[in-house]
Amino acid sequence: MYRPMVVSGLTVDPLTNSPIVILKEVDGDQTLPIWIGLLEATAIASELEGIKFSRPMTHDLFKNLMEMVDVKIKKIEVCDLRNNTYYALIHFTHQGKEMSIDARPSDALALSLRVKAPIFVAEEVLKKSSQIDMKAEPEDKSEQGKKWQEILESLNPEDFGKYKM
Repeated sequence: MYRPMVVSGLTVDPLTNSPIVILKEVDGDQTLPIWIGLLEATAIASELEGIKFSRPMTHDLFKNLMEMVDVKIKKIEVCDLRNNTYYALIHFTHQGKEMSIDARPSDALALSLRVKAPIFVAEEVLKKSSQIDMKAEPEDKSEQGKKWQEILESLNPEDFGKYKM
């Protein structure tokens, strides 16, 4: 069973400085926080705030491409939570066929905001989310994974607005 939700807003995790998108149940009080990347948070925030850039951002470009080839997003579903990682599906139609594609929830949400597609979250995800292990270790323990972790952890949200787009 899936529950309809909306993007309620964005916040920052005070411990990690990671952006969090907050989903809120349409007809209820249930919320779902999903930790996301800085770039995805910017894509969601810019759409929520109605900010338009002089050049298309990635999600805008994808939306434009979908319109050109007559692909219509019907809904997105946050469908699973495994090993502290959320999973989503983007459901769409093309030439009369219904299809779906795997996506990161942050990308699916950024697209859903742009095309006004409804958002649904599986009840199982809501149950599992209350049991997330906040002290979990990263899955990628390779040297390259460690380097990326260091880079991402050293990012300062205030620095992000300094770069021209």
